[in-house]
Order: sequence, then structure tokens, then C-alpha cells
Amino acid sequence: MKLATWNVNSLKVRLPQVLQWLADNPVDVLCLQETKTIDEKFPQAEIEAAGYHVVFSGQKTYNGVAILSRHPMTDVVRNNPHFADEQQRLIAATIKGVRVICAYIPNGQAPDSDKYQYKLRWLDGLQQWLTLEVAAHPKFALLGDYNIAPDDRDVHDPAAWVGQILVSEPERAAFRRMIDLPLADSFRLFEQPAKLFSWWDYRQMGFRRNFGMRIDHILLSPALAAACTACVIDKVPRKWEQPSDHTPVVATIELV
Repeated sequence: MKLATWNVNSLKVRLPQVLQWLADNPVDVLCLQETKTIDEKFPQAEIEAAGYHVVFSGQKTYNGVAILSRHPMTDVVRNNPHFADEQQRLIAATIKGVRVICAYIPNGQAPDSDKYQYKLRWLDGLQQWLTLEVAAHPKFALLGDYNIAPDDRDVHDPAAWVGQILVSEPERAAFRRMIDLPLADSFRLFEQPAKLFSWWDYRQMGFRRNFGMRIDHILLSPALAAACTACVIDKVPRKWEQPSDHTPVVATIELV
């Protein structure tokens, strides 16, 4: 089973890229973030024509998440039942016995902002839900745009980011609490080259200069981590015309 996550930064703009990527990379599950599409305008027919079931939760202009699967999905849950939130940032489904949560964790704007405090509260609420979900589902995966670089290896220039969002100690501590559930960072299960990132700012030729960060993650329960044989960052879509500022992350799991 191949599980993938991709913040597409507007599905309306990048539907052709998503369909092309799926044709080139027929993963079993693809979690999308920042679809920025209301449910009434979600391109369900196009995705189903490509051979995927899909569940989604969207809103106008901002946020929005979706799970695309080659297999039927059950027990779909939209939003966190333990954290009241009007923003559409979470969707979960069970696929071939694997509980999958697709998450778009808030950005936080700046450490001295209300949005940062919202991010920390949101992460606390997520932790509460994850604790229950991980206990209930031995085969569990949390995929998405976390807006957290777990450590300095995941930042192109750690010194330049000191005191900023994505790398602050409270955010990293929240990531470590997820790991302690326990969940495994699938990317770090394997030897990886240095300076591999999943997001690059559009400004200042960020991608060309590899001024990026690894903020898109696939966390796996012990049962799935033991069966994970690879985790890669696919930089190809970031080279396409009018790309998202993120690129897909893919984990391969050899399920028995």
C-alpha cells in the first residue's frame, strides 16, 4: 500500500496536476490539503473517473482537505470531535483496515499572534483525538501538512529561522508528543540525503536555491512502521508550471 500526502494550494488550479501525478504515481491513498474548494464545487466526478473514491471537507478560499483512495472508505469523520472548529482542516476514513487521518495543521502566522495561540490549542485538541484513535486502530496513519519542521535537519538555514513559526519549541514539542503516542516519522525510518524538503517559498527563488523546509509528514503506528519499506519526497511536481509550493510525500507499506 502506498500512502501519499500533498498540499496542493488550490485544487481548482491544480486538478490537472493532481490527475497527472496520480496517473504517473498510482498510489493507493492520497491526502490533499488546502483544496480551497467548497463541497458543492469539489471535482468529484473527475477524481472518480481517474479510478479513485474520494471524501472531502471544504470551504471557500481557505483550508479544505480530501482523501482519495483506490479502495472503498468507511467510518468517515470530518473535523475533530474533541475540538470545535469552523475551519475545515481534518478528515478521517478507514481504508483496507488502515485508519487514515488527513490533516492541515494551522500555520500560526507569528509567535506573538492570536493565530499562533490557535495553532497550539488546535494541536492540543488533535493530540486528544489522536490518543483515542491510535489506541483504537493498530494500523493508523496521520498524513498532512503539519506546518512544523521537527528539527534543524528539516530547515534549510536553522539560524535564519530562530524565533519564527514552524520551528518554535512549543510546535516541536507538540510534534514530539505525537511521536510519543507512539507514532513513527516514516521519513526518518530510513537513511535520507541531507537537505531534503517538502515546501519551498515562492519568493526569492526558494525552490531553485533549495531554501526549503520539511513540514509535510506521514506518521505511522508501530504496526505500519514495521511494514514501511520506503518514504520519499517527490520533487517533480514542484518543477511543473504554476506548481504548489509543496510537493508530495509518499510512504510504501507492505501490508500482509
